Amino acid sequence: MEKIKVAIIGTGSISNFHALAYKKLPNVEIIAACDINKERAEEFAQKYDIKHVFTDYNEMLKMEEIDAVSVTTWNNVHAPASIAALKAGKNVLCEKPLALNRKEAEEMVKVAKETGKLLMVGFVRRFGENTKALKHMIDAGELGEIYYAKTGCLRRWGNPGGWFSDKKRSGGGPVIDLGVHMIDLVRYLSGKPKVTSVTASTFNKVGIKPEIKGVTKYYSKDYDTFNDVEDCATALIKFDNGMTLFFETSWVQNIKKDSLYLELYGDKAGAQMEPTLEIYEDKNGYLSNLEPMIDPESYSFGHNFDEEINHFVDCVSSGTECLNPAEDGVELMKILDAIYESAASGHEVIVK
Repeated sequence: MEKIKVAIIGTGSISNFHALAYKKLPNVEIIAACDINKERAEEFAQKYDIKHVFTDYNEMLKMEEIDAVSVTTWNNVHAPASIAALKAGKNVLCEKPLALNRKEAEEMVKVAKETGKLLMVGFVRRFGENTKALKHMIDAGELGEIYYAKTGCLRRWGNPGGWFSDKKRSGGGPVIDLGVHMIDLVRYLSGKPKVTSVTASTFNKVGIKPEIKGVTKYYSKDYDTFNDVEDCATALIKFDNGMTLFFETSWVQNIKKDSLYLELYGDKAGAQMEPTLEIYEDKNGYLSNLEPMIDPESYSFGHNFDEEINHFVDCVSSGTECLNPAEDGVELMKILDAIYESAASGHEVIVK
């Protein structure tokens, strides 16, 4: 069996999930890795038995044998690296968010169409078993018309620092880091409606707190305490199918505990996908709560990345229709741009 030759651009934390998933596939070989930090790239290559190491992705992309590339860099490199890979004839899996803004994302889609290569966006949460189960129920009509949704991802003390909190490299704070997942899930589950308007507020009041005793958190590679992004945000988002979404997120907020939730309300039934999957309906004259049995392991990041990478490789090798087309990344960037624009102006933003 001829193997798919893969390269990885960016060898920070998230790249490990990609590498581990690729290594599990018998028809894949990771042949190159690239990072601006040579020592980090070499350590990554040694860890995953990768032969070729680069500090310039343009040089790496000259390798004709590369079939596909994972882009797992800072957000501001997503567009240029993906575009360079597409133009070099490579298929691309780009981590979320697709780009820093809508304009960049649209250019990426344009180049993908021109080159005829696959550009897949890394909305990894779509591959969770809870997402698959709820999507199946919704598609079967069990919730009816979904008219309202609520979702949030809140942290009490979770600013990763480093590039995450540097707007030039990240594009923003928890909205573009955490919110991108939650908003995408609501869109995906409800049939991918298009945004029509956004009213939002963002706050930068707390910043990066000093180290808190007795609590651990995730720190970015090359951690520092520079911070010019939002601590938290809230938005009311309206869609062309009549659905309204209430959204909130935070990295740092004076709350009791971290919180992750996603709720959908239909005219036949309601559903909660996070923290556990539950369905709320009336059945045989009684109000009923249904909790489908799902293996807790299938909620893990590792499981979701395994499923995502397997799908990407299948798309490349077999031409399977992509579940996460780049156009979905563009639609999310429209929403994120509108959130930041509305917060800055203090007014509702109409999205076209």
